[in-house]
Amino acid sequence: MRFGRSGYHGVSVRQVATAAGVQASSLYSHLESKEHLLFELMLLGHEEHYQMLREALLESGNDPEDQLVRLVGAHVLMHLTYPLLARICNRELEALGPENRTAVRAVRTQSEQLFVDVIERGSRLGVFSVPDAWLATAAIGGMGIRVAEWWSPDLGYAAGDVVSTYCQFALRMLREG
Repeated sequence: MRFGRSGYHGVSVRQVATAAGVQASSLYSHLESKEHLLFELMLLGHEEHYQMLREALLESGNDPEDQLVRLVGAHVLMHLTYPLLARICNRELEALGPENRTAVRAVRTQSEQLFVDVIERGSRLGVFSVPDAWLATAAIGGMGIRVAEWWSPDLGYAAGDVVSTYCQFALRMLREG
């Protein structure tokens, strides 16, 4: 996961191969290019994130607050569980070529839409008060994304406590608009 620490442009194929314990030529027998490796990692990360969100939503009830708490919880948990992968997914999109970027963005859009739909429904029901559901999604998303940058068990915050607190923050944001 050298991309997660040094960024896509800061890592050579040789460094990736060395970290994996193989020769660079061996790496190329499995992948077409360094960008293809980045694409595979980013697609994996975005698909895992989407599946976690989708499962969380399916496990929730009909209450928009419950749905939002489940979504935020899954979002934050993804970033706590896979911080290096999350950093790659959130920092390196522009390093992909147009076709690969479009494929990753499509999955990202599906994830965003889960949040937007819940927030819009909550607003229609008078549970949430926000001027724009997508901007609320971006704010909640950005808040959760940053967890991958700072959280460590050494800080004394249990992962479950971080998830719970972030869920409270998101609910306050949407209730108070």
